[in-house]
Amino acid sequence: MLPMLDRRAQILLKTLVERYISEGEPVGSRALSRFSGLDLSPATIRNVMADLEEMGFIASPHTSAGRIPTPRGYRFFVDSLLTIKTLDRGEISQLEDNLHPEQPQKLISSASQLLSQLTHFAGIVVAPKRKGAAFRHIEFLNLSEKRVLLIIVTAEGDVQNRILFTDRAYSPAELTMAANFLNQNYAGMTFEQIRGRIKDELKQLQDNMMGLMTAALAAGDQALTESSSESYVISGERNLLDSTDLASDMTRLRELFDLFERKTLLMSILDVSARAQGVQIFIGGESGIATLDECSVVTAPYEVNGQIIGTVGVIGPTRMAYERVIPIVDITAKLLSSALSSH
Repeated sequence: MLPMLDRRAQILLKTLVERYISEGEPVGSRALSRFSGLDLSPATIRNVMADLEEMGFIASPHTSAGRIPTPRGYRFFVDSLLTIKTLDRGEISQLEDNLHPEQPQKLISSASQLLSQLTHFAGIVVAPKRKGAAFRHIEFLNLSEKRVLLIIVTAEGDVQNRILFTDRAYSPAELTMAANFLNQNYAGMTFEQIRGRIKDELKQLQDNMMGLMTAALAAGDQALTESSSESYVISGERNLLDSTDLASDMTRLRELFDLFERKTLLMSILDVSARAQGVQIFIGGESGIATLDECSVVTAPYEVNGQIIGTVGVIGPTRMAYERVIPIVDITAKLLSSALSSH
């Protein structure tokens, strides 16, 4: 529970956060006096600053007489003091022009690139979750005596490969027969649907093909579920190299790029966002991911016909222009929902 701040302390904290976001330098009493619009003596401002520091809203970098916001200060600012800016017409047009219902296959990557271009941070979009995706075509390829490569082409044209460890060796002719059987009888169905029907129909094949089929259905189901539930597009990671707040610590930057490569951790925070309503903001350690301690993640869910199917978001330093990033994320999510729903 955050403590209550009187109006004077709120105005000074708001001024300090806005100046720091804008300038990137610790903010001193003189700047607060000039920009806050309050008629206060330097001594009074110093006293209020000392109180805010004691409450954990601001901190003094040891090299400067000025103060900077802490994650707690940013949180109070975002929750209670922030004035959201309306996007200018040009930016809204840029979003509308590039999120076309006629190009559904490009929508996810376009949204990610637009988030990155408009905020100059990393834009991220979680691809829609497809429960039980259907396949268009299947092939089996012998790798060694008891290893078979399963190649699946999805209905959308994506290709997934999985290695099957089989209970015996299969000849090329057997593998071709099994693939033909699945392609001719079940193309366009999900592996879940096939599993329900195949038990009786497998009698058309020799009993000794059962092991291969069971392994293929399990691996195929897992491949398509994983590819859809842990898939996201990220754009503009290189923008973070231009952020003075992050670029000064190369070790932290390296960890951040590693995080983008290893999907699971980042997906955990994006999944939380997909279960929430509206824009979510994770500042510093609030994400629960140590690598993001100096970053903020702003996310919003998007939906198709009223059902949430994914998340859009921006990852940048905690010193970001929240009043601008929040509406960009919010409007991108709404336009993406609209484009996908009308498709």
